[in-house]
Amino acid sequence: MRTLLRNARLLKMVDDNIIFTNIVIEDDRIKYIGDDYLKYGPFDITHNCKGNVIMPGFKNAHTHSAMSFLRSKADDLPLHEWLFDVVFPREAKFKKDDVYWMDKISFLEYLTSGITACFDQYYSPVESARAAEEMGMRIVLLGTYNTQFNSVQKLVDFYHSLNDKDSLVSYCLGIHSEYTLADGELEKVVEACHILKAPFYTHIAETSKEVKECYENRGMSPVAYLDKMGAFDYGGGGYHCCHFSDEDIEIFKKHNCFIVTCPGSNSKLASGIAPIRKYFDKGLNIAIGTDGPASNNCLDMFKEMTLLFSLQNLTLKNSSSFTAFEILKMATVNGAKAMGLKDSDVLEVNKKADLIEIDLSRPNMQPINNIINNIVYSGSKENIKMTMINGKILYMNGKFYTKEKPNKIYRKVSQISKHIEKEL
Repeated sequence: MRTLLRNARLLKMVDDNIIFTNIVIEDDRIKYIGDDYLKYGPFDITHNCKGNVIMPGFKNAHTHSAMSFLRSKADDLPLHEWLFDVVFPREAKFKKDDVYWMDKISFLEYLTSGITACFDQYYSPVESARAAEEMGMRIVLLGTYNTQFNSVQKLVDFYHSLNDKDSLVSYCLGIHSEYTLADGELEKVVEACHILKAPFYTHIAETSKEVKECYENRGMSPVAYLDKMGAFDYGGGGYHCCHFSDEDIEIFKKHNCFIVTCPGSNSKLASGIAPIRKYFDKGLNIAIGTDGPASNNCLDMFKEMTLLFSLQNLTLKNSSSFTAFEILKMATVNGAKAMGLKDSDVLEVNKKADLIEIDLSRPNMQPINNIINNIVYSGSKENIKMTMINGKILYMNGKFYTKEKPNKIYRKVSQISKHIEKEL
């Protein structure tokens, strides 16, 4: 399969340069960039971009995709009440097949937002992997100790089985959080990470309550405790990271860990505002995630970029806390690095064709004074004209080109939501 994207403004995200060019895609990778494209024909698909921007897709570096069943069911509560009073009781009614369908509704939403990969943590990773492969979504699964994978060897075996092929699915290790640890869970996951020399990821320092209780129970912060246990010996990162001490920052810097900030979720749950500028200045790696649809509630990277720079500007009383390019890099390149997607970070020859087309003909992109600033400061989902993953166009001009028809997915998720509420 060969696809030609003609007359594009190409933003590779290697730097902030934009060039007017043509892109040839063969199967799942970029084959050629330039004007001498005819020698690579004939083409199965030719798409005239008409001067629109082609850039890497957004990398949603923290998600719980199947929690779409809780959208608008768990609102207006602080994190701990939200989690223990609303989320956990309903998740107890959740079946494996429910995960499969609820993932698919989130994957459709990712496509409309220009998200070409997600870093997903939830139950039943096998079902999530199946849903992603069927829908064409690139997914990195974060697995942990549970009833299915309840030994170090099972964790290691599962890690190998989902990372031993060139597919849309890959797998990492981690835990939900320090405060939900079961006896022996952390030790088993850390041992598996050491055997595999694999990175470790977790929710961490999301609320001040979490940090305070960890000091009371363990005599140290969650970051210091996990570091003491060897969790970050091979890198990794943390989700949210709203309440880091200077010592926590130094621990993350020592292990080259990633901060994945989720400003939409943290704002909605009133968990706190992560001091991203401070982390950035200390040399930490920053990526962006939406969190799940139960706590955000929309899966929109434009919204996350807007909240990130807005909250930093407000808290610092500085209207230039970040440049637009720095924010855009967090939402694309840095997310890919946090997820271990080395072939999906920038747009260059031999890289994966995970890309999006930004429609510059919409009113919010005019006049074209500064394209990158327009994308970050005035862009929205309405500007996503096309989303391509692994060389396949999955969304274009408001229509989905996935194997599963959207209406079937809508019906299934509605049925699942109703049966869960009935069983409470």
